[in-house]
Amino acid sequence: MTKTTRRALRGVGLATVVALGLTACGSDDGGSGGGSASADELTQALEEGGEITVWAWEPTLGQVVEDFEDEYPNVKVNLVNAGTANDQYTALQNAMQAGSGVPDVAQIEYYAMGQFSLNESISDLSGFGAKDLGDTFSPGPWSAVQANDGVYGLPMDSGPMALYYNKDLFDEHGIEVPTTWDEYLQAARDLHEADPSAYMTNDTGDGGFATSLIWQAGGRPYQVDGTEVGIDFSDEGTAAYTELWQQMLDEDLLAPITSWSDEWFQGMGDGTIASLATGAWMPANLESSLPGGAGSWRVAPLPQWEEGNPASAENGGSALTIPDASSKKELAYGFLQYANVGDGVGTRLDNGAFPATTAELGSEEFLATEFPYFGGQRANEVFADSAANVADDWSYLPFQVYANSIFNDTVGQAYVSNTRLADGLADWQDSSRRYGEDQGFTITD
Repeated sequence: MTKTTRRALRGVGLATVVALGLTACGSDDGGSGGGSASADELTQALEEGGEITVWAWEPTLGQVVEDFEDEYPNVKVNLVNAGTANDQYTALQNAMQAGSGVPDVAQIEYYAMGQFSLNESISDLSGFGAKDLGDTFSPGPWSAVQANDGVYGLPMDSGPMALYYNKDLFDEHGIEVPTTWDEYLQAARDLHEADPSAYMTNDTGDGGFATSLIWQAGGRPYQVDGTEVGIDFSDEGTAAYTELWQQMLDEDLLAPITSWSDEWFQGMGDGTIASLATGAWMPANLESSLPGGAGSWRVAPLPQWEEGNPASAENGGSALTIPDASSKKELAYGFLQYANVGDGVGTRLDNGAFPATTAELGSEEFLATEFPYFGGQRANEVFADSAANVADDWSYLPFQVYANSIFNDTVGQAYVSNTRLADGLADWQDSSRRYGEDQGFTITD
Protein backbone atom coordinates (compact mmCIF):
# COMPACT_ATOMS: atom_id res chain seq x y z
CA MET A 1 0.00 0.00 0.00
CA THR A 2 1.35 3.39 -0.92
CA LYS A 3 1.83 6.49 1.15
CA THR A 4 -0.95 8.17 -0.81
CA THR A 5 -3.36 5.35 0.00
CA ARG A 6 -2.79 5.56 3.73
CA ARG A 7 -3.24 9.32 3.71
CA ALA A 8 -6.52 8.91 1.90
CA LEU A 9 -7.73 6.38 4.44
CA ARG A 10 -6.87 8.73 7.27
CA GLY A 11 -8.91 11.48 5.63
CA VAL A 12 -12.14 9.56 5.06
CA GLY A 13 -14.99 11.82 6.21
CA LEU A 14 -18.73 11.80 6.57
CA ALA A 15 -19.22 14.12 3.65
CA THR A 16 -17.74 11.70 1.14
CA VAL A 17 -18.29 8.34 2.75
CA VAL A 18 -19.65 5.58 0.57
CA ALA A 19 -23.00 4.58 2.02
CA LEU A 20 -24.00 1.41 0.22
CA GLY A 21 -27.43 0.51 1.54
CA LEU A 22 -29.20 -2.75 0.95
CA THR A 23 -31.11 -1.25 -1.96
CA ALA A 24 -27.95 -0.32 -3.87
CA CYS A 25 -27.16 -2.69 -6.69
CA GLY A 26 -25.23 -2.92 -9.91
CA SER A 27 -26.66 -1.43 -13.06
CA ASP A 28 -28.07 -3.56 -15.84
CA ASP A 29 -26.00 -2.24 -18.74
CA GLY A 30 -24.61 -5.64 -19.59
CA GLY A 31 -24.21 -7.21 -16.16
CA SER A 32 -25.30 -10.82 -16.01
CA GLY A 33 -24.76 -12.01 -12.46
CA GLY A 34 -21.43 -13.41 -11.39
CA GLY A 35 -20.65 -14.88 -14.80
CA SER A 36 -18.83 -18.10 -15.57
CA ALA A 37 -16.29 -19.45 -18.03
CA SER A 38 -14.01 -22.44 -18.29
CA ALA A 39 -10.26 -22.10 -18.61
CA ASP A 40 -10.51 -22.74 -22.35
CA GLU A 41 -13.22 -20.10 -22.73
CA LEU A 42 -11.12 -17.58 -20.85
CA THR A 43 -8.15 -18.31 -23.13
CA GLN A 44 -10.36 -17.92 -26.19
CA ALA A 45 -11.71 -14.59 -24.91
CA LEU A 46 -8.19 -13.26 -24.39
CA GLU A 47 -7.13 -14.38 -27.86
CA GLU A 48 -10.16 -12.78 -29.49
CA GLY A 49 -9.49 -9.61 -27.52
CA GLY A 50 -11.43 -6.49 -26.80
CA GLU A 51 -11.17 -3.46 -24.54
CA ILE A 52 -11.56 -3.23 -20.78
CA THR A 53 -11.31 -0.41 -18.27
CA VAL A 54 -9.53 -0.85 -14.95
CA TRP A 55 -9.98 1.59 -12.07
CA ALA A 56 -7.04 1.41 -9.69
CA TRP A 57 -4.61 3.71 -7.95
CA GLU A 58 -1.92 1.13 -7.10
CA PRO A 59 1.18 2.29 -9.04
CA THR A 60 2.70 -1.10 -9.88
CA LEU A 61 -0.29 -1.96 -12.08
CA GLY A 62 1.01 0.36 -14.79
CA GLN A 63 3.79 -2.05 -15.71
CA VAL A 64 1.44 -5.02 -15.27
CA VAL A 65 -0.91 -3.53 -17.87
CA GLU A 66 1.94 -3.03 -20.34
CA ASP A 67 3.12 -6.61 -19.91
CA PHE A 68 -0.43 -7.97 -20.14
CA GLU A 69 -1.01 -6.16 -23.43
CA ASP A 70 2.27 -7.58 -24.76
CA GLU A 71 1.10 -11.07 -23.79
CA TYR A 72 -2.38 -10.54 -25.23
CA PRO A 73 -1.98 -8.00 -28.05
CA ASN A 74 -5.66 -8.10 -28.99
CA VAL A 75 -6.69 -6.79 -25.56
CA LYS A 76 -6.60 -3.07 -24.80
CA VAL A 77 -6.58 -2.09 -21.11
CA ASN A 78 -7.53 1.45 -20.11
CA LEU A 79 -5.97 1.99 -16.68
CA VAL A 80 -7.73 4.86 -14.93
CA ASN A 81 -6.94 6.44 -11.57
CA ALA A 82 -10.44 7.48 -10.56
CA GLY A 83 -9.23 8.56 -7.14
CA THR A 84 -7.60 6.89 -4.19
CA ALA A 85 -9.52 4.63 -1.81
CA ASN A 86 -12.71 6.39 -0.70
CA ASP A 87 -12.64 8.85 -3.62
CA GLN A 88 -12.77 5.92 -6.02
CA TYR A 89 -15.49 4.17 -4.02
CA THR A 90 -17.65 7.28 -4.25
CA ALA A 91 -17.08 7.51 -8.01
CA LEU A 92 -17.74 3.80 -8.40
CA GLN A 93 -20.99 3.93 -6.48
CA ASN A 94 -22.11 6.98 -8.45
CA ALA A 95 -21.45 5.15 -11.73
CA MET A 96 -23.30 2.08 -10.50
CA GLN A 97 -26.32 4.15 -9.52
CA ALA A 98 -26.25 6.06 -12.81
CA GLY A 99 -26.05 2.80 -14.77
CA SER A 100 -23.19 3.98 -16.96
CA GLY A 101 -19.44 4.44 -16.85
CA VAL A 102 -18.83 1.44 -14.59
CA PRO A 103 -15.34 -0.03 -15.09
CA ASP A 104 -14.72 -3.70 -15.86
CA VAL A 105 -12.20 -4.06 -13.02
CA ALA A 106 -12.02 -2.08 -9.77
CA GLN A 107 -9.47 -2.06 -6.96
CA ILE A 108 -11.18 -2.29 -3.57
CA GLU A 109 -9.49 -2.50 -0.18
CA TYR A 110 -10.32 -5.47 2.01
CA TYR A 111 -12.08 -3.45 4.68
CA ALA A 112 -14.45 -2.03 2.06
CA MET A 113 -15.20 -5.29 0.22
CA GLY A 114 -18.38 -6.01 2.19
CA GLN A 115 -20.00 -2.78 1.10
CA PHE A 116 -19.87 -3.93 -2.52
CA SER A 117 -20.20 -7.70 -2.23
CA LEU A 118 -23.32 -7.88 -0.07
CA ASN A 119 -25.59 -6.35 -2.70
CA GLU A 120 -23.68 -8.07 -5.52
CA SER A 121 -22.64 -4.83 -7.17
CA ILE A 122 -19.38 -6.70 -7.69
CA SER A 123 -19.39 -10.18 -9.20
CA ASP A 124 -19.05 -13.52 -7.48
CA LEU A 125 -16.07 -15.04 -9.29
CA SER A 126 -16.86 -18.62 -8.35
CA GLY A 127 -18.08 -19.38 -11.87
CA PHE A 128 -14.59 -18.64 -13.20
CA GLY A 129 -12.97 -21.16 -10.86
CA ALA A 130 -11.90 -18.65 -8.21
CA LYS A 131 -12.90 -21.00 -5.39
CA ASP A 132 -10.05 -23.31 -6.42
CA LEU A 133 -7.49 -20.61 -5.59
CA GLY A 134 -7.73 -20.82 -1.80
CA ASP A 135 -4.25 -22.32 -1.42
CA THR A 136 -2.84 -19.63 -3.71
CA PHE A 137 -3.29 -16.83 -1.17
CA SER A 138 -2.36 -16.26 2.47
CA PRO A 139 -5.21 -16.66 4.98
CA GLY A 140 -6.00 -13.03 5.78
CA PRO A 141 -6.44 -11.73 2.22
CA TRP A 142 -8.24 -14.87 1.08
CA SER A 143 -10.72 -14.59 3.93
CA ALA A 144 -11.29 -10.91 3.11
CA VAL A 145 -12.51 -11.56 -0.44
CA GLN A 146 -15.10 -14.18 0.56
CA ALA A 147 -18.70 -13.58 1.57
CA ASN A 148 -21.88 -15.65 1.58
CA ASP A 149 -20.14 -18.67 0.03
CA GLY A 150 -18.83 -16.55 -2.84
CA VAL A 151 -15.47 -15.11 -3.91
CA TYR A 152 -15.77 -11.43 -4.81
CA GLY A 153 -12.22 -10.53 -5.76
CA LEU A 154 -8.70 -11.86 -6.15
CA PRO A 155 -6.24 -10.56 -3.53
CA MET A 156 -3.68 -8.17 -4.95
CA ASP A 157 -1.46 -7.55 -1.94
CA SER A 158 -1.47 -7.92 1.81
CA GLY A 159 -0.49 -6.09 4.96
CA PRO A 160 0.62 -8.58 7.63
CA MET A 161 1.76 -6.45 10.53
CA ALA A 162 5.23 -6.08 11.98
CA LEU A 163 7.05 -3.77 14.36
CA TYR A 164 9.36 -1.23 12.72
CA TYR A 165 11.81 0.28 15.20
CA ASN A 166 14.75 2.65 15.36
CA LYS A 167 17.59 0.37 16.46
CA ASP A 168 19.99 3.26 17.04
CA LEU A 169 17.50 4.92 19.40
CA PHE A 170 16.77 1.64 21.19
CA ASP A 171 20.49 0.98 21.64
CA GLU A 172 21.15 4.50 22.87
CA HIS A 173 18.66 4.09 25.71
CA GLY A 174 19.20 0.39 26.37
CA ILE A 175 15.73 -0.58 25.16
CA GLU A 176 15.24 -4.26 24.31
CA VAL A 177 12.99 -5.10 21.39
CA PRO A 178 9.65 -5.97 23.04
CA THR A 179 8.15 -9.37 22.29
CA THR A 180 4.86 -8.79 24.13
CA TRP A 181 2.60 -5.78 24.42
CA ASP A 182 3.26 -5.62 28.17
CA GLU A 183 6.96 -5.33 27.37
CA TYR A 184 6.09 -2.71 24.77
CA LEU A 185 4.26 -0.66 27.40
CA GLN A 186 7.22 -0.86 29.76
CA ALA A 187 9.63 0.03 26.97
CA ALA A 188 7.47 3.06 26.20
CA ARG A 189 7.74 4.13 29.84
CA ASP A 190 11.50 3.59 29.96
CA LEU A 191 12.12 5.48 26.73
CA HIS A 192 9.95 8.45 27.66
CA GLU A 193 11.53 8.64 31.11
CA ALA A 194 15.02 8.60 29.60
CA ASP A 195 14.07 11.26 27.07
CA PRO A 196 10.76 13.11 27.58
CA SER A 197 10.83 14.22 23.96
CA ALA A 198 10.90 10.62 22.71
CA TYR A 199 7.86 8.35 22.38
CA MET A 200 7.63 4.67 21.57
CA THR A 201 5.00 5.43 18.93
CA ASN A 202 2.36 7.92 17.83
CA ASP A 203 -1.42 7.67 17.68
CA THR A 204 -4.14 10.27 17.40
CA GLY A 205 -6.94 7.80 16.70
CA ASP A 206 -7.14 5.46 13.70
CA GLY A 207 -10.00 2.99 13.26
CA GLY A 208 -8.02 0.69 11.00
CA PHE A 209 -5.13 0.49 13.44
CA ALA A 210 -7.41 -0.15 16.41
CA THR A 211 -9.31 -2.94 14.71
CA SER A 212 -6.06 -4.54 13.57
CA LEU A 213 -4.78 -4.72 17.16
CA ILE A 214 -8.15 -6.05 18.32
CA TRP A 215 -7.96 -8.67 15.54
CA GLN A 216 -4.49 -9.71 16.70
CA ALA A 217 -5.65 -9.89 20.33
CA GLY A 218 -8.37 -12.37 19.39
CA GLY A 219 -11.25 -9.90 19.49
CA ARG A 220 -14.04 -10.48 17.01
CA PRO A 221 -16.41 -7.53 17.50
CA TYR A 222 -18.08 -7.97 14.11
CA GLN A 223 -20.21 -10.97 13.21
CA VAL A 224 -21.66 -10.85 9.71
CA ASP A 225 -24.09 -13.32 8.14
CA GLY A 226 -25.58 -11.77 5.05
CA THR A 227 -27.73 -8.88 6.22
CA GLU A 228 -27.56 -9.95 9.87
CA VAL A 229 -24.82 -8.03 11.65
CA GLY A 230 -23.55 -8.24 15.21
CA ILE A 231 -21.42 -5.45 16.70
CA ASP A 232 -20.06 -6.09 20.18
CA PHE A 233 -16.86 -4.63 21.63
CA SER A 234 -17.15 -6.47 24.95
CA ASP A 235 -15.08 -9.55 24.09
CA GLU A 236 -11.79 -10.45 25.81
CA GLY A 237 -9.60 -9.52 22.86
CA THR A 238 -11.03 -6.03 22.67
CA ALA A 239 -10.64 -5.71 26.45
CA ALA A 240 -6.95 -6.63 26.20
CA TYR A 241 -6.35 -3.92 23.60
CA THR A 242 -8.44 -1.37 25.50
CA GLU A 243 -6.68 -1.92 28.82
CA LEU A 244 -3.17 -1.59 27.42
CA TRP A 245 -3.86 1.30 25.07
CA GLN A 246 -5.68 3.19 27.83
CA GLN A 247 -2.50 2.99 29.90
CA MET A 248 -0.55 4.42 26.95
CA LEU A 249 -3.03 7.30 26.85
CA ASP A 250 -3.18 7.84 30.62
CA GLU A 251 0.60 8.02 30.91
CA ASP A 252 1.03 10.28 27.87
CA LEU A 253 3.18 7.69 26.11
CA LEU A 254 1.79 8.34 22.62
CA ALA A 255 3.22 11.11 20.49
CA PRO A 256 0.29 13.39 19.51
CA ILE A 257 1.31 13.28 15.87
CA THR A 258 -0.98 12.19 13.05
CA SER A 259 0.32 9.41 10.83
CA TRP A 260 1.25 10.29 7.25
CA SER A 261 1.80 13.94 8.11
CA ASP A 262 5.13 15.62 7.40
CA GLU A 263 5.58 15.87 11.18
CA TRP A 264 5.25 12.08 11.40
CA PHE A 265 8.15 11.38 9.07
CA GLN A 266 10.14 14.15 10.75
CA GLY A 267 9.45 12.54 14.13
CA MET A 268 10.70 9.17 12.94
CA GLY A 269 13.79 10.87 11.62
CA ASP A 270 14.70 12.96 14.68
CA GLY A 271 14.03 10.34 17.37
CA THR A 272 10.64 11.62 18.52
CA ILE A 273 8.94 8.41 17.33
CA ALA A 274 10.86 5.21 18.02
CA SER A 275 8.63 2.57 16.44
CA LEU A 276 5.42 1.83 14.62
CA ALA A 277 3.28 -1.25 14.16
CA THR A 278 1.90 -1.46 10.65
CA GLY A 279 1.69 -3.52 7.47
CA ALA A 280 4.39 -5.12 5.37
CA TRP A 281 3.89 -2.52 2.65
CA MET A 282 5.71 0.09 4.79
CA PRO A 283 9.37 -0.37 3.68
CA ALA A 284 8.93 1.43 0.36
CA ASN A 285 7.36 4.39 2.18
CA LEU A 286 10.25 4.60 4.62
CA GLU A 287 12.78 4.43 1.81
CA SER A 288 11.09 7.19 -0.18
CA SER A 289 9.96 9.50 2.63
CA LEU A 290 12.59 8.86 5.31
CA PRO A 291 15.81 8.18 3.38
CA GLY A 292 17.90 9.44 6.28
CA GLY A 293 16.70 6.51 8.38
CA ALA A 294 18.53 3.96 6.23
CA GLY A 295 20.64 1.70 8.41
CA SER A 296 19.01 2.86 11.64
CA TRP A 297 15.67 1.05 11.35
CA ARG A 298 14.89 -2.64 11.70
CA VAL A 299 11.85 -4.93 11.57
CA ALA A 300 10.70 -7.30 14.31
CA PRO A 301 7.64 -9.50 14.83
CA LEU A 302 4.58 -7.73 16.15
CA PRO A 303 4.51 -7.86 19.98
CA GLN A 304 2.20 -10.59 21.25
CA TRP A 305 -0.76 -10.31 23.58
CA GLU A 306 0.00 -13.75 24.99
CA GLU A 307 3.58 -14.96 25.19
CA GLY A 308 4.16 -18.17 23.29
CA ASN A 309 0.97 -17.87 21.27
CA PRO A 310 2.01 -16.17 18.01
CA ALA A 311 -0.76 -14.22 16.35
CA SER A 312 -0.83 -11.42 13.83
CA ALA A 313 -3.30 -9.32 11.86
CA GLU A 314 -3.59 -7.51 8.59
CA ASN A 315 -3.43 -3.76 8.16
CA GLY A 316 -4.18 -2.63 4.63
CA GLY A 317 -4.25 -4.45 1.32
CA SER A 318 -6.55 -4.58 -1.70
CA ALA A 319 -8.25 -6.92 -4.14
CA LEU A 320 -9.13 -6.57 -7.80
CA THR A 321 -12.86 -7.04 -8.38
CA ILE A 322 -15.23 -7.18 -11.36
CA PRO A 323 -18.26 -4.88 -11.09
CA ASP A 324 -21.42 -6.79 -11.93
CA ALA A 325 -22.35 -4.17 -14.54
CA SER A 326 -19.39 -5.16 -16.73
CA SER A 327 -20.31 -6.86 -19.99
CA LYS A 328 -16.73 -8.09 -20.45
CA LYS A 329 -16.31 -10.33 -17.44
CA GLU A 330 -14.24 -12.97 -19.26
CA LEU A 331 -11.62 -10.44 -20.32
CA ALA A 332 -11.75 -8.81 -16.90
CA TYR A 333 -11.18 -12.12 -15.11
CA GLY A 334 -8.33 -12.89 -17.50
CA PHE A 335 -6.69 -9.67 -16.36
CA LEU A 336 -7.31 -10.50 -12.68
CA GLN A 337 -5.67 -13.89 -13.14
CA TYR A 338 -2.65 -12.39 -14.86
CA ALA A 339 -2.20 -9.57 -12.36
CA ASN A 340 -2.83 -11.44 -9.10
CA VAL A 341 -2.01 -15.09 -9.84
CA GLY A 342 0.17 -15.11 -12.94
CA ASP A 343 3.19 -13.19 -14.22
CA GLY A 344 1.89 -9.90 -12.93
CA VAL A 345 2.67 -10.96 -9.36
CA GLY A 346 6.40 -11.01 -10.04
CA THR A 347 6.21 -7.70 -11.86
CA ARG A 348 4.53 -6.07 -8.90
CA LEU A 349 7.04 -7.54 -6.45
CA ASP A 350 9.90 -6.20 -8.54
CA ASN A 351 8.31 -2.77 -8.20
CA GLY A 352 7.93 -2.82 -4.41
CA ALA A 353 4.57 -4.50 -3.73
CA PHE A 354 4.11 -7.06 -0.95
CA PRO A 355 2.48 -10.31 -2.10
CA ALA A 356 -0.69 -12.04 -1.01
CA THR A 357 0.39 -15.26 -2.76
CA THR A 358 1.76 -18.17 -0.72
CA ALA A 359 4.23 -19.23 -3.43
CA GLU A 360 6.04 -15.90 -3.27
CA LEU A 361 5.79 -15.68 0.50
CA GLY A 362 7.49 -19.07 0.77
CA SER A 363 10.09 -18.75 -1.97
CA GLU A 364 13.72 -18.75 -0.91
CA GLU A 365 14.51 -15.85 -3.24
CA PHE A 366 11.82 -13.72 -1.63
CA LEU A 367 12.76 -14.69 1.92
CA ALA A 368 16.47 -14.17 1.27
CA THR A 369 16.02 -10.62 0.01
CA GLU A 370 18.27 -8.29 2.01
CA PHE A 371 17.01 -4.80 2.72
CA PRO A 372 19.83 -2.24 2.75
CA TYR A 373 17.46 0.20 4.47
CA PHE A 374 17.19 -2.22 7.40
CA GLY A 375 20.93 -2.81 7.65
CA GLY A 376 20.85 -5.81 5.32
CA GLN A 377 18.14 -7.56 7.34
CA ARG A 378 16.07 -10.27 5.64
CA ALA A 379 12.87 -8.48 6.57
CA ASN A 380 10.64 -10.62 4.35
CA GLU A 381 11.20 -13.50 6.76
CA VAL A 382 9.48 -11.46 9.46
CA PHE A 383 6.65 -10.44 7.13
CA ALA A 384 6.09 -13.98 5.86
CA ASP A 385 5.90 -15.36 9.40
CA SER A 386 3.41 -12.65 10.24
CA ALA A 387 1.27 -13.52 7.21
CA ALA A 388 1.20 -17.18 8.25
CA ASN A 389 0.02 -16.22 11.74
CA VAL A 390 -2.96 -14.10 10.67
CA ALA A 391 -6.23 -15.64 11.88
CA ASP A 392 -8.66 -16.04 8.98
CA ASP A 393 -11.92 -15.67 10.93
CA TRP A 394 -11.98 -11.87 11.06
CA SER A 395 -14.98 -10.04 9.59
CA TYR A 396 -15.38 -6.42 8.58
CA LEU A 397 -18.75 -4.72 8.62
CA PRO A 398 -20.61 -4.44 5.33
CA PHE A 399 -20.51 -0.71 6.07
CA GLN A 400 -16.97 -0.50 7.46
CA VAL A 401 -16.13 2.60 5.42
CA TYR A 402 -18.83 4.48 7.28
CA ALA A 403 -17.87 2.98 10.63
CA ASN A 404 -14.25 4.05 10.21
CA SER A 405 -15.35 7.54 9.24
CA ILE A 406 -16.97 8.08 12.66
CA PHE A 407 -14.12 6.58 14.68
CA ASN A 408 -12.68 9.95 15.66
CA ASP A 409 -16.12 11.24 16.63
CA THR A 410 -16.50 8.34 19.07
CA VAL A 411 -13.37 6.44 20.10
CA GLY A 412 -11.21 9.37 19.08
CA GLN A 413 -12.60 11.44 21.94
CA ALA A 414 -10.40 9.40 24.30
CA TYR A 415 -7.40 11.08 22.65
CA VAL A 416 -8.60 14.65 23.17
CA SER A 417 -10.74 14.56 26.33
CA ASN A 418 -11.38 12.66 29.55
CA THR A 419 -13.45 10.05 27.68
CA ARG A 420 -12.28 6.53 28.47
CA LEU A 421 -11.31 4.35 25.56
CA ALA A 422 -13.86 1.71 26.59
CA ASP A 423 -16.60 4.35 26.59
CA GLY A 424 -15.53 5.55 23.17
CA LEU A 425 -15.69 1.99 21.84
CA ALA A 426 -19.18 1.61 23.32
CA ASP A 427 -20.22 4.81 21.58
CA TRP A 428 -18.69 3.57 18.31
CA GLN A 429 -20.58 0.31 18.74
CA ASP A 430 -23.91 2.06 19.34
CA SER A 431 -23.44 4.55 16.51
CA SER A 432 -22.52 1.76 14.09
CA ARG A 433 -25.54 -0.27 15.18
CA ARG A 434 -27.88 2.66 14.59
CA TYR A 435 -26.43 3.26 11.16
CA GLY A 436 -26.78 -0.40 10.27
CA GLU A 437 -30.41 -0.42 11.30
CA ASP A 438 -31.05 2.76 9.30
CA GLN A 439 -29.55 1.05 6.24
CA GLY A 440 -31.86 -1.95 6.58
CA PHE A 441 -29.53 -4.44 8.25
CA THR A 442 -30.74 -6.71 11.02
CA ILE A 443 -28.56 -5.90 14.04
CA THR A 444 -28.26 -8.88 16.37
CA ASP A 445 -27.29 -8.91 20.04
